[in-house]
Amino acid sequence: MNQSPKYPWIVVGLLWVVALLNYMDRQMLSTMKPSMMADITELQTATQFGRLMAVFLWIYGIMSPFAGIIADRINRKQLIVGSLFVWSAVTLTMGYAQNFQQLYWLRAIMGVSEALYIPAGLSLIADYHSNKTRSLAVGIHMTGLYMGQALGGFGATIAHHFTWQTAFQGFGLAGVLYAVVLLIFLHEKPGRLSPQENNTRGNPWRGLALLFSTLSFWIILFYFAVPSLPGWGVKNWLPTLFSANLGIDMSKAGPLSTITIAASSFLGVIAGGILSDKWIQRNLRGRIYTSAIGLSLTIPALFFIGFGHTLFAILAAAFCFGFGYGMFDANNMPILCQFVSARYRATAYGIMNMTGVFAGAFITDWLGKSTDKGNLGRDFAFLAAVVAIALILQLFFLRPQQAEMADNEK
Repeated sequence: MNQSPKYPWIVVGLLWVVALLNYMDRQMLSTMKPSMMADITELQTATQFGRLMAVFLWIYGIMSPFAGIIADRINRKQLIVGSLFVWSAVTLTMGYAQNFQQLYWLRAIMGVSEALYIPAGLSLIADYHSNKTRSLAVGIHMTGLYMGQALGGFGATIAHHFTWQTAFQGFGLAGVLYAVVLLIFLHEKPGRLSPQENNTRGNPWRGLALLFSTLSFWIILFYFAVPSLPGWGVKNWLPTLFSANLGIDMSKAGPLSTITIAASSFLGVIAGGILSDKWIQRNLRGRIYTSAIGLSLTIPALFFIGFGHTLFAILAAAFCFGFGYGMFDANNMPILCQFVSARYRATAYGIMNMTGVFAGAFITDWLGKSTDKGNLGRDFAFLAAVVAIALILQLFFLRPQQAEMADNEK
């Protein structure tokens, strides 16, 4: 089956579900705080809740470079299946947690297991797809992340009608069962780990040295990390902001905010993927220009998310942010492919993931303290200025010389 011309798109479909489960399992905790506070009293303060969200990000970030190095050197199918099984089992176990410490350590374990997926999944998709379809394939895969984010918002609804334990147990069991499906139908790219090719990979630290000696990679790291500040802020704190600014219950604010972001991001990654794949056929900077258009849309959106107090204003701003961020998200791995060869792509994306997640851990903790002080909206708006700096650097310094770097290049 993996020799079929349609199989590259089957890979995207299989990993789309994994991406959905990846974000759904991590996201639903952000909407279930009110339901969990009665049983876990430490969650009554936003600062403690921020700690619980941040520990996942710190561990996830630390593990990401190692996850990339591992994915470049072993069978990615096995890595993806194992990662999915472990984080799903952890999600299921969270449904039986009795106190804050148990939740804290389970979130840390989830950070380890989920970190193993993204570098392996994206590099597998990039290998299966040519330059003509790569951004669209990555974009479709990213819609799985957004759909998982949206469904995670229903964790609050399930907890409201049943229990928060039921939400964790049900979603966790679904992931464990889907790991069996992947084991049967997902395949590694043929010939990727032949003895001859594996021997050429050499010392894994050589790849790190090559990456960090390239100025363009440092620029990519920066422009990837900075938009992650509002990106993670929206994922973890937008339901709280919706609830506070619109004066609605979290059981309604959770689905409203996550569905708005997910729907707009879905449209953004598809539009950004199609535009980028067509633009690069005429201009080597087509992917960079597409990504820049997306980032520019998030700047006014952040301002209105922070200061809007009407349903229309906040929903319109959230939609604009999601659409722009989707265009940006769809092109990160394809842009990386213009500067880094296939043999180091997972390693490179693992490092990028680390910088983005560390930025996310910082902003999650910071916005938690900001919430306790009543400054959440103002600090959301402040992030618009930070994104503008990344946009300028991206446009002025990223100048690729080819549509895709060959595998025998660094």
